[in-house]
Amino acid sequence: MTYSENCTELTKRFEGCRLTAYPDPGTGGAPFTIGWGHTFGVKQGMVCTQEQADRWLEEGLENAAGIVDRWVRLVNQNQFDALTDFVYNVGPGLPKFRDGFVWLKSGAHSTMLRHLINGELHLAGEEFPKWNLPPLPGIIARRKAEMDLFFRSTI
Repeated sequence: MTYSENCTELTKRFEGCRLTAYPDPGTGGAPFTIGWGHTFGVKQGMVCTQEQADRWLEEGLENAAGIVDRWVRLVNQNQFDALTDFVYNVGPGLPKFRDGFVWLKSGAHSTMLRHLINGELHLAGEEFPKWNLPPLPGIIARRKAEMDLFFRSTI
């Protein structure tokens, strides 16, 4: 499955686009972000073009969609888009280092992913608010928008 324009619009709405690197709102420092939420290799003071920002967004969403597609089956387009935006924002995680959609620091899968694997879509959708970290207004609003999209009918 691939992400739709709904996913791109959701990501753009919450990331916004800035062509000069800025500090993470939660930490006031690293990771620095540029474009539509791009963080890989970004340093303070870095500048990019709109074309580069758009290319990074597309690459990031394709990567996030690939992670969702690899781990999740039997979801509709809205659920796939919500999960893709979620992974774009929180990442897949890394055992021993960082919690994410696939892996927690403990080495276990996230509860959201376990529910999805077990076909417990309603329980999986209820996990979005648990990821309001840091609990900033923009993150809280984003998790709500992802959850709303996840539960929106495609009919």
